[in-house]
Amino acid sequence: MREDQIEAATAPLRDDIRFLGAILGETIRDHEGTEVFELVERVRREAFRVRRSEVDRGAVENMLRGIDIRVGIPLIRAFSHFLLLANLAEDLQRDRRRAAHLAAGEPPQDSSLAATYRKLDAAGPDTAVVADLLTDALIAPVITAHPTETRRRTVFDVQTGITDLMRRRQRYTPSEPEYPEFEKQIRRQILTLWRTALIRLARLRIQDEIEVGLRYYERTLLAVIPRINTEVRAALRDRWPGAELLPRPILRPGSWIGGDRDGNPNVTGEVVHRATHRAGEVAFGHYLAELEELEKSLSQSSRLVTVSPELGRLADAGHDDSPQRADEPYRRAVRSIRARLHATAQRALADVPSVPAASPATRAGTDSLGGAIAADGVRPYAGPAELLADLDIVDASMRATGDDLLADDRLAALRGAVETFGFHLQGLDMRQNSETHEQVVAELFAWAGVHSGYASLSEPERVELLAAELATRRPLLAPAAYDPAPAGGAGLSEVTLRELGVLRAAKVALDSLGPDAVPNYIISMCSSVSDMLEAALLLKEVGILDPGDGTAGPSGPVGVVPLFETIDDLRRGADTLAATLAVPVYHRLVAAHGMRQEVMLGYSDSNKDGGYLAANWALYRAELDLVEVARRTGIRLRLFHGRGGTVGRGGGRSYNAILAQPAGAVRGSLRLTEQGEVISTKYADPSTAYRNLEALVAGTLESTLLDVEGLGADAGPAYEVFDELAGSARRAYARLVHDTPGFVEYFRASTPVAEVAALNLGSRPASRKPTSSVQDLRAIPWVMAWSQARVMLPGWYGTGTAIEEWVGDDPRRLATLSELYRRWPFFRDVMSNLAQVLAKADMHIAARYAELVPDETLRDTIFGMIRDEYDRTVRMHAAVTGFDELLSDNPALAESIHNRFPYLEPLNAMQVDLLRRRRAGDESELVERGILLTMNGLATALRNSG
Repeated sequence: MREDQIEAATAPLRDDIRFLGAILGETIRDHEGTEVFELVERVRREAFRVRRSEVDRGAVENMLRGIDIRVGIPLIRAFSHFLLLANLAEDLQRDRRRAAHLAAGEPPQDSSLAATYRKLDAAGPDTAVVADLLTDALIAPVITAHPTETRRRTVFDVQTGITDLMRRRQRYTPSEPEYPEFEKQIRRQILTLWRTALIRLARLRIQDEIEVGLRYYERTLLAVIPRINTEVRAALRDRWPGAELLPRPILRPGSWIGGDRDGNPNVTGEVVHRATHRAGEVAFGHYLAELEELEKSLSQSSRLVTVSPELGRLADAGHDDSPQRADEPYRRAVRSIRARLHATAQRALADVPSVPAASPATRAGTDSLGGAIAADGVRPYAGPAELLADLDIVDASMRATGDDLLADDRLAALRGAVETFGFHLQGLDMRQNSETHEQVVAELFAWAGVHSGYASLSEPERVELLAAELATRRPLLAPAAYDPAPAGGAGLSEVTLRELGVLRAAKVALDSLGPDAVPNYIISMCSSVSDMLEAALLLKEVGILDPGDGTAGPSGPVGVVPLFETIDDLRRGADTLAATLAVPVYHRLVAAHGMRQEVMLGYSDSNKDGGYLAANWALYRAELDLVEVARRTGIRLRLFHGRGGTVGRGGGRSYNAILAQPAGAVRGSLRLTEQGEVISTKYADPSTAYRNLEALVAGTLESTLLDVEGLGADAGPAYEVFDELAGSARRAYARLVHDTPGFVEYFRASTPVAEVAALNLGSRPASRKPTSSVQDLRAIPWVMAWSQARVMLPGWYGTGTAIEEWVGDDPRRLATLSELYRRWPFFRDVMSNLAQVLAKADMHIAARYAELVPDETLRDTIFGMIRDEYDRTVRMHAAVTGFDELLSDNPALAESIHNRFPYLEPLNAMQVDLLRRRRAGDESELVERGILLTMNGLATALRNSG
């Protein structure tokens, strides 16, 4: 695209930023006074001059150094709000560009389902192959329990309101009478935003996190996910008729919120109950509200239409003797369904859900049409399949009389929702660290008299003992043992009681909401066969897993999922899985799940362990090895990608990341975590949610059904090259992070990592253990602290050295890498994500943070290493890709970074100044609040800071 075309295409974005920025500025002037407003404007103008290289980079820092904190806080808030509104404007711009692309009749863009269908049509894969590869297909975005999403609910709501008003405003011209009213309403929303505190006074509780996760269902996911499922199923069955593809919806979401207790003692059985119960309330509330609206709309009269006998029986089953509805069989049929669903909700939840989706009348057991919808003796549905069968009766009857247009509206959406979400809404994964499992199992064995020294056993001895216990239905504990102080005084530890309480709560959820309510049990830091068998034993102990007997095989709805996190564990992961599958009792458990075995891959800890390039290659190699194990053992492998928001935690464009997987690693199924600011970025708005979810489906279908790796016979040599590169990158990373004396001291002094722990991001502690080691620090504060300091170290360090050392002075080696970059989606994705973090990093700002390190020698040594590696990595990126600019392949991100630079500079300058004050002894509440506000603003600006 020519420069003038880029200018024209981005003009609406600049107009929106100016419009919203002007309103914010006027709001600040009107409510904070002229002095604050003029300071904000002076700083903003100076930052723009810095961007244009008209003044020295230190100009903004000089203006803000030592500023009165009472003036500094509104200034920080001003720039934070500018950045929030800039995000909003960029989202609107993406919508405009997509609409313009479609209106111009151009070919569909990659990551859209339309483009995927064109590729599938061109390739024409065989029906039998497609049916096999899409067996048990599943794509599950999983919202996690430790987000770096820092926005409060009110801020979230206001931003959504402004987005809606801006969309409506652009449909009018300034001369139309409606136009000024939109500006007035936007001003009102921005004033609300300005008057709302950006940060919370108290740390989020898990209960709050549960509600934060559920709000995306009510806003977008309840409508968008079933729509995509319906569209994809229809498109695939149209292309491969007779194969009956996707008998279950392909998109089925999950959550960790309330089930992930790895290092979080706040997760208890009560929390698990709340998480599953509230999810059930949202599902039932949505269905009841939709049925109420459906009953209002289906007014067809039996005097005008003929209904099926099944519909007639369904209508009569409701015993609705109201004369007003005597000739309205569809209304009576829906009322019958509502009565049964009402009774089902009371059985599953002990009450009808009290959520906004259900009207007060529905919650009271009546409705706006009058009369009771539930009565004594109404039979609840045994499960979602029975509810769906009744809705199918209504659908079939309407279609039989040509009322397809009516059936395709609200009824079709409801059927899709029930099929997708069941009564559970989302699958809640459980997760715990293998060390805790070992402790609990050892205590259970000792308490039951099975073995008093489990922890001292060798690995083969542990496996033998665990396998024997898994072969019997006998529990280890008597029911009284669950009491903290059972008769005889043989009480269990608090840890064991808490773990068993969590599992018992999961059993209750499975019994009341269905087998999909808790689908997986994930083992963090899994490194052995016994780690997997211990988790299975705990599931058996509470009755979730039934080992069976001589005549019946094992059964249980929850799968055991190993999580391989460190680079060494990733390397051994395939061997660990193969050895576990060789244990007969475990193999029978997998067979009971249709030979489906899920494995989770940890992006965050592997990166923290070995650096960006080494971690990416370890993950790729692990997938290759796991695919080979699946081929040998006959299991159907499903990979769960534990990606964070940042590149340093596996983030980046999901579509590209899926295409970058090795051949055979996807096969119609994948799960991936969604974390941090990317959750709201992706799922807060219906159109944005649709685009992001369709990208997941598009990438999965292409990676499954097409040859996307592109290496062919050259795969082996390419893998050997990356074995060498990854080894070199890991050594370079280790020299800095693990081997340089004082590195942890430098990290804690040169970043706001201590203050990250104080920012009320979530319910989890910043470290797994109370130590100061890098290994025990959680990935979120590790990555977020480097992001705040604009170093972005986890997303690039070591890569430049690896490439430079491997290439040396040999132009043929550089040509080899350039060719691999051109042909191989994996390497292209690695380099693209690398460029993103390099572009967001800023060594001038990073140097200001380094000045916070009191030890001058330590500061010069470590920051010198960081700066040199940054420059080296930028050079190597250009050499391999051939791009003069880091973001030549991503002009939209380049424009975004360019636009927000003037707003980032003051926030970083203020943060450094306030950190210096606090560490000099100023522990005033205003200084602390100012630091937290800068962190909030920078997280908003970077959009994927954790």
